Amino acid sequence: MRNLSVVTQFVLLGIPHTEGLETTLFVLFLCFYIFTLVGNLLILLAIAFSTRLHTPMYFFLCQLSVCDVFFPSVSSPKMLFYLSGNSRVISYAGCVCQLFFYHFLGCTECFLYTVMAYDRFVAICHPLRYSIIMNYKVCAVLAIGTSFFGSIQATFLTTLTFQLPYCGPNVVDYYFCDIPAMLKLACADTSALEMVGLISVGLMPLSCFLLILTSYSCILCSILKIRSAEGRHRAFSTCSAHLTAILLAFMPVVLIYLQPTPNPWLNAAVQVLNNLVTPMLNPLIYSLRNKEVKSSLKKVIQQVSVLSKKR
Repeated sequence: MRNLSVVTQFVLLGIPHTEGLETTLFVLFLCFYIFTLVGNLLILLAIAFSTRLHTPMYFFLCQLSVCDVFFPSVSSPKMLFYLSGNSRVISYAGCVCQLFFYHFLGCTECFLYTVMAYDRFVAICHPLRYSIIMNYKVCAVLAIGTSFFGSIQATFLTTLTFQLPYCGPNVVDYYFCDIPAMLKLACADTSALEMVGLISVGLMPLSCFLLILTSYSCILCSILKIRSAEGRHRAFSTCSAHLTAILLAFMPVVLIYLQPTPNPWLNAAVQVLNNLVTPMLNPLIYSLRNKEVKSSLKKVIQQVSVLSKKR
């Protein structure tokens, strides 16, 4: 990636129209961040220590929890740093890293939701062949594929953004380095790149959403064919958590990148929801709707409390 810029650092202004609320936002976002880390780490521990949960569905849930640990960590530490009264300056390299890892983890999650929908499709529509189709090798290839294609998408978007010359203004009117905020600072015509970026950012989640919609259309048809009410309820319950997580993940993308007239305050509010609140809610969504995860979580918490008492 070529750096044509004479700018060596940027200044993050933070969330628009929140002047004087730094202390309140710091406490609120710190709580969100801690709950996100603790919740997802507990999910990882619950799945790791319960042999009953060593299945493809929970394997992908583990990968989602790992993404949910790192995704808010892209922007939250720096945001908490300057909300506590410290410098708002971020280096050029730091800004590049923020943009790359934000889109890498976001795209990886998007692909992962699609893979999880496919897993549910196979489990409900082809239950007798589930263990053959979703074997360990296939799961590993799908998991690696989500990260691989996520890195390709992120590399493309990051290169597209930072190939532009940044030779003057260096104040980012946002709380982290994202594409719309960075393009405003470029010393060149960005109209063509904005269109390419919009198509790229919009096409990927749209494609994933259509694949998910196709999977769940087939799942719905299979569920409606189940004669027993208990069987239908069980099938619906295994999918409801995933559908809730999908809505929480895809709606912010639509609101931020596909709106005709960008609204800085709305964008920032939705990004905070996407960066902090959704990763915090995912462990609750998947644990509250799943008896096996809840029982495993209880065992993990009991073991942790026993160890802490011994110390």
